[in-house]
Amino acid sequence: MKTLLILNDPPYGTERCYNALRLAHTLIKKDPVAEITIFLMADTVIAARKGQKTPDGYYNMERMLKRVLAKGAVLLCGTCMDARGMTDDDVMVGAKRSTMDELGDATLGADKVLVF
Repeated sequence: MKTLLILNDPPYGTERCYNALRLAHTLIKKDPVAEITIFLMADTVIAARKGQKTPDGYYNMERMLKRVLAKGAVLLCGTCMDARGMTDDDVMVGAKRSTMDELGDATLGADKVLVF
């Protein structure tokens, strides 16, 4: 099964991204052959910034995304990256700049689309 999760909220300050990635991890665990794609839009692109440092005891979006990358894809809206001054060099290894065309293809190819 192909599942696309589209995330929009900032990575910190709310728990929507955290909960979306928890769900992605659960889907991977329950179905090892599941194809999971995470598409980060708006302020969520910051979740893929490399070298994040969070206080002990707090979730770290970079670490959570790495777990998804082991079994799926993490795509970032290029326009959203540009609007936030992010370059490809700012992004964690494995995540990649993407486009609305790629999001459209991923949406059409997915069995399920979840938006957070």
